[in-house]
Amino acid sequence: MKLAELQELEARWVMQTYPRAPVELVRGEGARVWDSDGKEYLDFLAGISVCSVGHCHPAVVEAVREQAGTLTHTSNLYLTEGGVRLAQRLCESSLGGRAFLCNSGTEANECAIKLARKHAHGRGIAEPEIVVLEGAFHGRTMASLSATPGLATNESFAPYLPGFRAVPRDDPEALRSAVGERTAAVMLEPIQGETGVNVVPDEMIAAARSACDQSGALLVFDEIQTGMGRTGSLWAYEQLPARPDVMTTAKALGGGLPVGACVTTPEASEVLERGDHGSTFAGGPLIAAASLAAFEVIDHPELLRQVRELGGRLCEGLEGLGPITEVRGRGLMVGAQLEGIDAKEAAARLLAEGLIVNPIGAETLRFLPPLVIGQAEVDEALEVLGRTLG
Repeated sequence: MKLAELQELEARWVMQTYPRAPVELVRGEGARVWDSDGKEYLDFLAGISVCSVGHCHPAVVEAVREQAGTLTHTSNLYLTEGGVRLAQRLCESSLGGRAFLCNSGTEANECAIKLARKHAHGRGIAEPEIVVLEGAFHGRTMASLSATPGLATNESFAPYLPGFRAVPRDDPEALRSAVGERTAAVMLEPIQGETGVNVVPDEMIAAARSACDQSGALLVFDEIQTGMGRTGSLWAYEQLPARPDVMTTAKALGGGLPVGACVTTPEASEVLERGDHGSTFAGGPLIAAASLAAFEVIDHPELLRQVRELGGRLCEGLEGLGPITEVRGRGLMVGAQLEGIDAKEAAARLLAEGLIVNPIGAETLRFLPPLVIGQAEVDEALEVLGRTLG
């Protein structure tokens, strides 16, 4: 099918919720993808941090192929080893409590919000409140959307869920003042990805932990984008001055397949009980097999060291380019602030030159390459950026 024909079908049959580039991607391998015309692209977006082990990683492909020929789904009414092993791997590598497996990041955050509210009701709080940060992005279902200040202003979906209070992402005193007797949790991303790759200051992290300890509230980290090695440690909180009580993860967790999880400390692991929450597809054998294979690739000291080193190389190279005024991020989660050129125009130019990046708003380019890239791919991307943007 020709690209124009596919575009016509998409316009007729698919709800128009996404602006799509005029490219049909048909194949991927490692850090590269190819379109329907055979053109090759260096992918520095990786499905928005989903394909962190690269496209079609052999270990993930083999795990999925084997599992697909054995058992794909049973429901959570029965035990399957993969889902249990995945929960074990998640908890042992992080907070040590229990995990609820789901299908996406927004579902993981829904679970965390329900858990925080039930925990607060157990403390005698009738109308619990969750403190979030301005610039946050926690998802698009109703609770996670209500926790996303920038999107919860769209009147088309009102009324939003009550019980969320936003404070600036760089004002520790405002955060401390917002946490009080009604606070169920403070919920934050260590690095805000969807609003420009903005690193939340360590002072805010420390203030959130201290305020939660004093009030009895839970500290929730949304690691949907920062987790699974993206910042150079398996979990971003390992580089921060505080450890959360609850953590959500998704995106890279499935090695390219859809999966999410809400993970707790032992102290918070018994808040949700039988009947409190559920999911039809979550933790199924096929997804668990892919996720466990991805874990084996990412949770490796050499790979994580390389993420930190290559992230530094990418940032250093970006800082030397003319239209870039600021570089933000950690590991291979990087944002570049532009001046004198619109981000969407810049991304379109780069796409034409065979480099996939993500424009955020009018001024920021986001870089989320596969974690398995090497120095050659970083240098190639920088060459294309320099040649295209100057």
